[in-house]
Amino acid sequence: MATKHQGNQIVKAASATVRSTDEETLNITPDTHRLVLALAEVHQHQGKPKDAGEELKQLYQRNRGDVIVRLSLAELLLENFGGKRNHQTVIRLAKGINNASELHAALLLCKAEALRKLGLLTAARDTLTATLRRKKNRSDELLQALRYERILVYEELGEQKRMRQELEKLYADSPDYEDVAQRLELDP
Repeated sequence: MATKHQGNQIVKAASATVRSTDEETLNITPDTHRLVLALAEVHQHQGKPKDAGEELKQLYQRNRGDVIVRLSLAELLLENFGGKRNHQTVIRLAKGINNASELHAALLLCKAEALRKLGLLTAARDTLTATLRRKKNRSDELLQALRYERILVYEELGEQKRMRQELEKLYADSPDYEDVAQRLELDP
């Protein structure tokens, strides 16, 4: 916390940096929206996903267009809560999202995962393929996650040859990613 003197007034300005997603960090300033988002992240890291979910739902109700809130809520639902209803909610959170930024692409990844978990494999594949068309200004981690999710979709579609090709490409770029080496039977 920093204190600044302005004339006879003392202005206190607090700020903190909080990781909101694997791709983004937030600089938190004393604004209710950001503070509630930070609180939700703290709850999630403390193993209190229900509390985090309540805060994120409140933020989403106040500002449905906030991509960070939508992404945080989608990730929370996928990581901590299963079920058809939550997967459908993730898909709704991604409604109208295009591939404009890294955050948008991450939300599309969540959408594809939810589609896969609902058994909507062609829609999941198409979402991932479209998202992977734009690589500029996308982190390697996000691109790897998109590619891996598409591999899982190919597997569930029964497209073994295509799955193997994509596994080999991902291994060539990132040999330590997830269980790629194991899936290719390259582990000792």
